[in-house]
Amino acid sequence: MINKAYYLLKPILPKSLRRALRRWRAKNRRRDFADVWPIDEKAGAVPPRWPGWPDGKRFAVVLTHDVEGTKGLERVEQLRALEVKHGFRSSFNFVPEGEYRVPDVLRRKLQQAGFEVGIHGLEHDGKLYATTASFAAKAARIREYLKDWGACGFRSPLMQHRLAWIHEIGAEYDASTFDTDPFEPEPDGVGTVFPFWVPSPDDTGYVELPYTLVQDYTLFVVLRETDINIWKKKIDWIVERGGMVLLNTHPDYMRFGNFDNDRDEYPVSYYEELLSYLREKYEGQFWAALPREVSRYYCASLPVAERNTRRKICMLVHSNYDTDNRVRRYAETLAKRGDHVDVIAVSTGENQPAMDTISGVTVYRIMHRKYGERSKWEFALRLLRFLYLSSNFLTRMHKRLKYDLVHVHNIPDFLVFAAWYPKLTGAKIILDIHDIVPEFFSSKFGNGTANHYSVGLELIENKSAKFADYVIVANHLWYETLLSRSVSADKCSVVLNHVDPAIFYRRSGTRNDGKFVIIFPGSFQWHQGLDIAIEAISKLRDKAPNAELHLYGSGGTEPDLIALAGRLGLNGQVKFCGGLPLHKMPDVIANADLGVVPKRADSFGDQAYSTKIMEFMSQGVPVVVSRTKIDSYYFNEGEVHFFPSGDSQALADAILEVIQDEALRKNLVAKGLEYARQNSWDQKKNEYLKLVDSLTTQSFNNLDKQHTT
Repeated sequence: MINKAYYLLKPILPKSLRRALRRWRAKNRRRDFADVWPIDEKAGAVPPRWPGWPDGKRFAVVLTHDVEGTKGLERVEQLRALEVKHGFRSSFNFVPEGEYRVPDVLRRKLQQAGFEVGIHGLEHDGKLYATTASFAAKAARIREYLKDWGACGFRSPLMQHRLAWIHEIGAEYDASTFDTDPFEPEPDGVGTVFPFWVPSPDDTGYVELPYTLVQDYTLFVVLRETDINIWKKKIDWIVERGGMVLLNTHPDYMRFGNFDNDRDEYPVSYYEELLSYLREKYEGQFWAALPREVSRYYCASLPVAERNTRRKICMLVHSNYDTDNRVRRYAETLAKRGDHVDVIAVSTGENQPAMDTISGVTVYRIMHRKYGERSKWEFALRLLRFLYLSSNFLTRMHKRLKYDLVHVHNIPDFLVFAAWYPKLTGAKIILDIHDIVPEFFSSKFGNGTANHYSVGLELIENKSAKFADYVIVANHLWYETLLSRSVSADKCSVVLNHVDPAIFYRRSGTRNDGKFVIIFPGSFQWHQGLDIAIEAISKLRDKAPNAELHLYGSGGTEPDLIALAGRLGLNGQVKFCGGLPLHKMPDVIANADLGVVPKRADSFGDQAYSTKIMEFMSQGVPVVVSRTKIDSYYFNEGEVHFFPSGDSQALADAILEVIQDEALRKNLVAKGLEYARQNSWDQKKNEYLKLVDSLTTQSFNNLDKQHTT
């Protein structure tokens, strides 16, 4: 709204006042954004499958100029001659219907000299994206100019950007974004110094070329720098990362003579010094390219399926990211294809930093969480506190970055409302239901029986699902339940807790101590049936004295379980190993002899899918599983070894069968490995990526007609 008001008033504001306002704003933002300007370290990450620059060049140099007014038009020839002198070519972007008209002879002369001509909006008034209706009319005119001028590139005036709208223009590339620039009217950077692909709903798209050096007007007029050291520093940083030095300057503000009669101008010698710096320090190391050459090289080098996008996505979860394999699987998959991914989560350990980068994902831990809530009110208060903190943090982050998508993970369902501000400003929202809350609450605090709390939780579930643009649920049984009470089939689908081969690739066990180690990793909740497993170990004391149960994790029943093991005299055979980061669990599992999943069928566990089953399978570890409704739905006898739920003697017998029957053990291993392969995240992740793309790649015809800048 502030930007809209500014551009409405701009024509009547004195130039000196406009300049003073920009300088006042820039002074504050330079301080506030010192961590990401002029260099955002994350922007130097090399995109996946990046082919490198032609002929093995270290980096690319792309020079562009926006010609805003008549004064700039009059200086085009001088600027062109200066670049020819130093052996460079550039792109001049003209405003077709602004305060000047571009002579045909000038355009042809530039193009014949090897320069490029692009379109710089339709008018230079900040109103291009005022409404979809007005934009559609202007886009039609811009397409005509692209055709008439033989041009293929576009840049919005004032660096405004609606990347989903620009498909309507039909350009090969757009250059309306930047890696980091908090001084622009729309300061959300794309966080990369490499080109990226902006797909459309019909599987076409265009290349986005962000500028990576601060613009000349900002540097010399607004910030009042008197040298080009900031440019040099950024160039050197980009070179080390093999990125793209893309600069946008304006002949309107370049002073070619010795007259100092305009405070909005700077000596053109600054720009010439930049060209000399590139030649003298990096001669032979860079590809001096036109924007269209970079765009076409990028498309020719990478098939559409391998082109990196640069969507900005935030994950929100009230859990420890380090050990939450479902959230990590989503986040790291997106990061690997080149998207910007942030996660807002909690810490659970004393030494976890407030901010961390894990496999290309930035994790913000905004609250410390203690597990083991025994009171529903204690649990509710912790959730409400996280809702408050995450809402404030997400709102601040979105104002800086402008996320395309916020992916919220329950529990609780109402955490989705923390994304109210991103949704209000156009971001899409996914609610991911890991656990179906009314049933989970009844199991955790209501002894498995429905009560008046369940009615309220179902209402919250319903309202949360309606607020979200899409709902993901963790298994097919819960999917049917949700369809019956909270969400329609057209905005809901199932994503199982598939094993990610990037983490759970096959390891070899190294243990050789003569013991038979049975393992359980996960939360210590009543529905998990860990007391049943401990009792089963006590029944195996004589028949399998070398059997040990290793429990990894924590939770509300841990004190009771420790006490039970003590009463049964199992302190040497039941070991409480604490929690481990997800990346360490595959080695631990690979060194086990058997995995156990002893859930209670008369509880929440009857329909709660166990990720750990496929994790065991992926490491060639056989699994003994309680016969619950959910596990009978997904697995057959022979893939896992079932036992009747709740029966500790039956569990002991099943474990003993696996210990004693080598053929059974080998069969479980072989079928488990095949099941994990067929149902791995590698086989299923494209479904999730397509969902993200379908939500964030809007059809222009479906956009809000009243969308404003």
